[in-house]
Amino acid sequence: MFGNYLIGLREGLEAALVVSILVAYLVKTGRSHLLIRIWAGVGVAVLVSLAFGAILTYGPRGLTFEAQELIGGSLSIVAVAFVTWMIFWMAGAARGMATELRGKVDIAAQASAWSLVLVAMLAVGREGLETALFIWAATRAATDTTGGSTDPLLGAGLGILTAVALGYLLYRGAIRINLAKFFTWTGAFLIVVAAGVLAYGVHDLQEARFLPGLNDLAFDVSDTIDPSTFLGTLLKGVFNFSPATTKLEAAAWLLYLVPTAILFARAMRRPTARPIAAPVPTELKG
Repeated sequence: MFGNYLIGLREGLEAALVVSILVAYLVKTGRSHLLIRIWAGVGVAVLVSLAFGAILTYGPRGLTFEAQELIGGSLSIVAVAFVTWMIFWMAGAARGMATELRGKVDIAAQASAWSLVLVAMLAVGREGLETALFIWAATRAATDTTGGSTDPLLGAGLGILTAVALGYLLYRGAIRINLAKFFTWTGAFLIVVAAGVLAYGVHDLQEARFLPGLNDLAFDVSDTIDPSTFLGTLLKGVFNFSPATTKLEAAAWLLYLVPTAILFARAMRRPTARPIAAPVPTELKG
């Protein structure tokens, strides 16, 4: 549950920051009458993200087991690719996020009435689709062990609600958080979570007979860590840890985690990543 909470929190806060910048800029420039277009775009993005999540959840159910596992494994790998891109994008490009969004708002405000709706929809929708895909992949891995528990979805929902509250408080100037530290620590944790999702995606592809080695185990600690116990459930829910791990799963986990963690550490040490550590920009204050 905690892993999914953190996913919802981080992804939700990114979307909340985008909305805060858009709203604050319109208010500060005396164009509050255009806010309805921003909220319309946000609403459409949320609906599209929810619809995407529903399609992921209910779409493959009429297929054969092998087809479901093939789709699930493939989408898990896609989810890992998206979340990895997001982590590195936030580490390197967040410096100019506010300036870029303000420029888009100025252009859209002078265009048609639907332009601002489109700007908000694309800015928030990208985060929403990435969030839906990654949470679906992480939740699918967890619920296979927990027997359909709603804890993963509950955790993600609470994380998103927390992000919305933080976004509002940041906009009102009620709090300041060190965004550099926040995105560094959550980024590092999400790399570990993503490694588990990737390993589980590989396992799905093995279940689908798309990849070999389903019975070729690297280790089996099921006697020590029972998946039905609290510890087993915790490790599965947070890290997607499987007591019986195949050699291919273990290789995928290591080959993703080690180089990605090294590259992320280097990216966060670059000067271009440091400006995000500054207090919340003036335009985000009430």
